[in-house]
Amino acid sequence: MAAAIATLFVDDSPSLPLFPRSPTPPLRRWLPEAMSGFENPRKPIAIRSVWSSNLEFEFALIRRLIDRFPYVSMDTEFPGVIFRHQHQYSDPMDHYQTLKSNVDVLKLIQGINFEATHKLGACATRFAELMMSSGLVCNENVTYITFHSGYDFGYLIKALTGQALPGTLAEFLNMLRVYFGSKVYDVKHLIKFCQGLHGGLDRVSRSLGVVRAVGKCHQAGSDSLLTWHVFEKVREAYFSNDGKDGLPTKFAGVLYGLEILDP
Repeated sequence: MAAAIATLFVDDSPSLPLFPRSPTPPLRRWLPEAMSGFENPRKPIAIRSVWSSNLEFEFALIRRLIDRFPYVSMDTEFPGVIFRHQHQYSDPMDHYQTLKSNVDVLKLIQGINFEATHKLGACATRFAELMMSSGLVCNENVTYITFHSGYDFGYLIKALTGQALPGTLAEFLNMLRVYFGSKVYDVKHLIKFCQGLHGGLDRVSRSLGVVRAVGKCHQAGSDSLLTWHVFEKVREAYFSNDGKDGLPTKFAGVLYGLEILDP
């Protein structure tokens, strides 16, 4: 499961993702170099693969960095859907029930190397244990930046609890708040209030003139970085005079398709 989830740790300035493909050295030797990468935007960008063999190291690194870089851009990859809406335009409760039906029976994708995933894939239970102690969850200082992330958070909550998703949207949004805090922003929801912006992540990035820095679409690491760059551009262009972080607080905790402001 860990290979399916990409996170980008950033401060409030241009920065780099935490995913080089290099072999995993001891944490105390590698950490200063990793942190300097955030301070030097000219360093090359790469995507870091995470398997069972380096899962604990990666979470140890996250624990070291999360206080300094409290913005997390997150994306997951999952195998599509097998249940669909009966109507083209459904309300948030119906949308959530469809999301729940899919998340309950499907799993995140750990890349496309099936043989490697079978032999080296991270244990979902261990992943959840390490994530709970990583500072990524239950931490009010962390801000999450996502794009159309109802399913992303659905799969993460399923992993963290080891259970099917709750029966109602209100319960789900409460769990979202408990695990991921009050500062969760879904850029897909934000662009509803941005004239001229619509569509998926790639289309929105093209409209804003944002170039994908590394990788290609539907790769969790690449999409998480593009999501952050799109978020920066949207905040600068449309919300520069709003709120403490350049965003009205009314957008926090609202996921696209699940827009109930008071769960």
